[in-house]
Amino acid sequence: MIKVEGLTKRYGRTTAVDNISFTVEKGQIVGFLGPNGAGKTTTMRVLTCFLPPTSGHVSVAGFDVSEEPLEVKKRIGYLPETPPVYPEMRVADYLTFVARLKGVPSGDVARRLDEACEKCAIANVKYRIIGQLSKGYRQRVGLAQAVIHNPEVLVLDEPTTGLDPKQIIETRQLIRNLAGEHTVIMSTHILPAVEQTCQRVIIIDKGKVVANDTVANLARRAQGGEAIAVEVTSRDGPLDRAEVQRRLEQAPGVSRVQPLEDVEGVCRLEVEGLPDRPIRDEVVRAILDAGWQLQELRSASLSLEQIFLDATAATQEAATEAAAK
Repeated sequence: MIKVEGLTKRYGRTTAVDNISFTVEKGQIVGFLGPNGAGKTTTMRVLTCFLPPTSGHVSVAGFDVSEEPLEVKKRIGYLPETPPVYPEMRVADYLTFVARLKGVPSGDVARRLDEACEKCAIANVKYRIIGQLSKGYRQRVGLAQAVIHNPEVLVLDEPTTGLDPKQIIETRQLIRNLAGEHTVIMSTHILPAVEQTCQRVIIIDKGKVVANDTVANLARRAQGGEAIAVEVTSRDGPLDRAEVQRRLEQAPGVSRVQPLEDVEGVCRLEVEGLPDRPIRDEVVRAILDAGWQLQELRSASLSLEQIFLDATAATQEAATEAAAK
């Protein structure tokens, strides 16, 4: 549905996006992540035909953004970080206006308006003045303008910025409900939103793609080996955390033991194994042989935050080395 091949965008001597390539399949929700200045917004502006690429090819729904920008725009719904709403208008009047701008046939405007309000959960404020709505509702109105013409692709730039926790949860659910019917690419700094909403993650740093996969696969590759979280107790009273850590580090196949915060006398640790070495049985055996009680054992994975930091740190190190030469 979205195909990017060798995209480069320069502003004078500054390269904002440097020869990146990726695809987004139909019906997917993809998180587009990166530090400030990484090239996210520039890439999104190229996708939505606001900026031409310096080189490379970008197509949306089979149409090239350079050769057929009007066809691309017909198939894209775009929600920028600040929703493009007119605060003095009523919701229904604004969405009717947007539908006509986007070429929705006159006979279909009323139906599309009702569908967009239903999808974005704003039917109850349809006749309210936009400026009198909460930020969360204004964000939903912005999302409604992006879907009013039933586009194949939605491009969402920081869709939950400035919302309170309840509004963030509601907006995530709205976006999840759009999957399948629409292909969604979402830029955000809020990493939990990506973990709970997106099926795949693209991380960009210094204009280059540094990771492109599911969160689960990225976590497996970053860790290298199996990782498990364990909780250990003893009938004889509080455990010596250092002793527990030492015993587990000696278990065959274990590469590292990381203490976690203890809770009410329970010793909590995260145990990582060597690549291709299952460690669960060895960890359980070490705990039982020591006479301790195993309260819990579960799989542990890196958070998206740690994956993000690891992925972007690599390009930072490379840039530092290059500058030192």
